[in-house]
Formats: sequence, structure tokens, C-alpha cells
Amino acid sequence: MLNRLPFDEALRSSVGIPKRSKLLDSSPRSRVWRVQLADRSLVIVKQITDGGDTGADADTRFAREVAGLRLAGRAIGPAVAPAVLATDLHTRVMVLDHLDDLGKTDDWMPGYAESLARLHALTGPADAGALPAWSGPTGADAESFLTLARALDVSVPSAVIDELAALLDRLDPTPHHALLHGDPCPGNDLRTTDGVRFVDFERASLGNGLVELAYFRIGFPTCWCAMSVTAAPLAEVEDIYRTTWHGLTGRDVPGDLADACAGWLIQGDALVERAHRGTVDQLARVPTDDFEWGHISARERLVHRLGVVADMTRDHDHLHAVGRLSSTLAVRLLECWPKLRPLPAHDTRPWY
Repeated sequence: MLNRLPFDEALRSSVGIPKRSKLLDSSPRSRVWRVQLADRSLVIVKQITDGGDTGADADTRFAREVAGLRLAGRAIGPAVAPAVLATDLHTRVMVLDHLDDLGKTDDWMPGYAESLARLHALTGPADAGALPAWSGPTGADAESFLTLARALDVSVPSAVIDELAALLDRLDPTPHHALLHGDPCPGNDLRTTDGVRFVDFERASLGNGLVELAYFRIGFPTCWCAMSVTAAPLAEVEDIYRTTWHGLTGRDVPGDLADACAGWLIQGDALVERAHRGTVDQLARVPTDDFEWGHISARERLVHRLGVVADMTRDHDHLHAVGRLSSTLAVRLLECWPKLRPLPAHDTRPWY
């Protein structure tokens, strides 16, 4: 009964009569079906479940995803997300367009970057309040990062403390209103004949698009399959993103990509899957426990992020001390654990 298709009379009258359905793989926080209707068309039915949350939390996730998808539906030209065909608030069910995913391709990042920029450009100041503001690093995250350095016997110059405080101010999402997906990871980007479309908007928010453009550099921080993108492919996708954004908005992308990457670096919760976020200080575990998420360990993720921030901030006006500390910390981690592996290259991404 738990997996029975939740398709009541209201949905039948607005969408059509389901004839066949197949339960698909999904997170514990939702159930997803591919459904063939009586007219032989296909739709996706997604039901947000408690998944360990309270009912109120599940209601919030449902409302957030529907709001994010409807904002994404503003796209002119190729869509960037599936259309919402119908919803049932009582059962937390949404009926969505079915997308034919073209599957694996070696050159997946340019289309991803273009669609990400198009998604981000869909909203503006008039949409304030339509979704929660992006939730970035906090003072507690900054302090945990500094505590980690001290635990590894790396001294922390006073300039680092001042730079981190200023960083948190610059990362304030209040002035920014880009439509953020919240988890733009492999598996949530589907290749279609009209371009990449994103699915699973449960963490959609409004903020600065650079925090998601930073995924390419910082190793896809909310994803189990962390990856490294460097050299010409990295330059290409960042140029595509910025050019697409400028073409749609008439403005340069606001903010500093180095700030966005440093923000991801100091967030311990970006070392673990969603179910474990907000439970303990994850950075405090690193000196004694190299816990894994997917096939990649926390220390391996952290060394990559430290190296990225160190490289980006060598000549940075506001993060120079943070960059030097990051470089020292990366060296220290590799001295303590020399068998740590670099992140896999972007062409090893998984396909579903």
C-alpha cells in the first residue's frame, strides 16, 4: 500500500486516467513513478514523503519544490525543468512532464552550464519571498574551520579571522535573487533534445548564482559523486555560464567566485549527505575519522577544496590570508594521510 500510485479523482480529471505505472528509484524523502496514461502519454508522479521529517517539514519541501518548478517554468525557449501539470497538496503529489533522457555523453558540461545560467536568470528582486533565501555558511562554520586548523597543529593568523567575518557578510544572499536549484548534481540534470533540464527542486532557493557555478571548481559539494574539473574544460563552462547570464540579463554575473568557493570550503555539512547535515560538527570529525560519502572520503573532498581556494586567492584582495591557510592545511592533510586520492575527473561522472 505504501507504494500504491497516489492518483485521486481530481488528478484523473485534470491529467488523465493512469493505465500503467512503474516505481522508480528515488531518495527516502520521496516516491516517484513513471505513469502511462490512457492516451498513451507519459507523466512523472512524485510524492514527497516524511522521510524521517515531521509532516510539517515534508509539507515545506513539497511547497518549495512546486514553487521552484513553477518559477523555472518561466523559461522562454527550451525549458530548464519539467512542467508542473497538476498538484495535490493533501497527499503532497505533483504530476510533471515526462522527460526523455538521452543518457551518457562525454561532453556534458557545456549544456549543463548554459541551462544553469538560464535557470538562475529567471528570477529577480520582484520574486523576493517566493522561495527561502539561500542558506550559506555561518559564524559557527567559520569557527569550526579554524578549530580544525588548530587541531591539525596549523596556526591561524588573526587576519584569517577578520577575512572570514568579512566573507560571511559578502555571502549574504539578501541582495541576490537568482533561482537556485539547491542540488544541481549528476542525476538531477537530464539531457533532452532541447538541452539540459533540471529535476528535484526540493532545496530550491533565491540567492547568488555563483554558489552553484562554484560546483565546477569546488567538486560538486552537495553530491556523492564529487568530481574535479580543471584547465580548458573549466574555463569553457565558466565562460558559457557568464556569457549566457549576460545575454539574458544585460549584466555581468554579480559577486566573486572565490568567495563562493571559500563559502563551500568552510561548511562541514558539505562533506556529508543531506540526511546527516545539521547533526554534528562534521569538520571536527576529520582529524580522527575519514568518513566516506559515496566512494570519496571527507579528507579527499577537503584537500580538493583547500587546493581550489588556495589557487584562487593567491592575489586576492580579501581572502589572501584564508588562501595561505588553505594551502598550509592541504599540505598538512597530505603529510598526515599521504594515501589520500585526488577527486575523479569530470569525465568519470556516473550516469543513471
